[in-house]
Amino acid sequence: MKKHIFISMHYLEIGGAETALIGMLQTIDYTRYDVDLFLYAHRGDMMQFIPKEVNLLPEIKEYAHIESSMKLALLDGCWGVLYGRLKAKWLTQRYLKRKGITESSESSQNVADCVTPFLPSLHFLGIYDLAISYLNIHNIVLDKVRAKKKICWIHTDYSSHDINVSHEMPVWSAFDHVMSISPDVTKTFVQVFPSLKDKIVEMENILSPAFVRSRSNEFDAMPELKNWGGVNCKVINIISIGRFSRQKNFENVADICLKVKEEMIRLLSIGRFCEAKNYDNVPDICRRIDDEGIDIRWFLIGFGPDENLIRQKIAEAGMEGNIIILGKRNNPYPYIKACDIYVQPSRYEGKSVTVREAQMLCKPVVVTNYATSSSQIKDGIDGRIVPLDNEGCAKGLAKFILDKELQDNIVEHLQTHDYGNESEIGKLYKLIP
Repeated sequence: MKKHIFISMHYLEIGGAETALIGMLQTIDYTRYDVDLFLYAHRGDMMQFIPKEVNLLPEIKEYAHIESSMKLALLDGCWGVLYGRLKAKWLTQRYLKRKGITESSESSQNVADCVTPFLPSLHFLGIYDLAISYLNIHNIVLDKVRAKKKICWIHTDYSSHDINVSHEMPVWSAFDHVMSISPDVTKTFVQVFPSLKDKIVEMENILSPAFVRSRSNEFDAMPELKNWGGVNCKVINIISIGRFSRQKNFENVADICLKVKEEMIRLLSIGRFCEAKNYDNVPDICRRIDDEGIDIRWFLIGFGPDENLIRQKIAEAGMEGNIIILGKRNNPYPYIKACDIYVQPSRYEGKSVTVREAQMLCKPVVVTNYATSSSQIKDGIDGRIVPLDNEGCAKGLAKFILDKELQDNIVEHLQTHDYGNESEIGKLYKLIP
């Protein structure tokens, strides 16, 4: 008889956790397990990759408004959810003011505490063998789902967050297991919650090289990146006036422009525009590299609350011609394939899905020295780790751009190593009663 698994997730927009969930769903053996997937909101470009064997449960409007606009929640008559969100916002602002900080995981926990009581029970779905809370808010699986065993996931570096331990401890401790995506994520989590050490089970994000490579071939992104590769006026500042004739030799000017275009280095970063990804410092880093006489275009794919701040920083640094915000892209893989170097300039990460995907596509990868970077990159072997501060990052990245031999060695290493890890799914099977 098949075992029955319940998995909850907020939605399936493009993101690291969302991609990892799809990877896991595509790896499960559906001859042995039935899976019900409960998305709070049925939205996101990754929904198209849900395997046909997965039973996508119907959307319930109260859950859909956990992260919708307040106006939509009001118009849809979700008064309780709206009240809970407003109360959570007030409690969070009071907490941040008292501690003199601007960000804390207390925000999501307040939403969990204040909104969950107004959400309909999911007990009508029956009793599952295993219930999985794949991303906050974890209270939903605890309070609304019946299962023989319940587990939750941690995806981030807990040393980089303000944590109200006494507030969150009852939630984490109520789960049978806490799934960690890497040893460094485990380390930082246990530093904050040492009594939960025995609950930790490590399981890497499951990613399929075949899936990544297949999607990278869906279209050619190089023409789009080259269209942004015009001559940098800071590098070449030439004005030629005259009749277009062989005497004026304008055809050679075109050759020079094309050569500059071809020699330009294209960097790419992908991720949500938020504090964790550190894109607000990219303009200053880019300016420092430009000051070294290295001509680069740095492309940013993503969206999020920091977009206006990033654009402001680009203008302040005078990098409008060097940094291009491509925005949201339904399929980012052809852009990884087309870039010269993939850069993850984050302040903190759990274990970056996009870094692994870039390695699968055999691209030289540079990451900043955030706390968990060494768990993913072997410095100088399959990527490069540079300092997190702007000056150190710029110097390290500039040095790497000029070191073609090291880049070639890294690419050669990536071409001969398998970065797939579908066998990780066995760790999940062992937890099912």
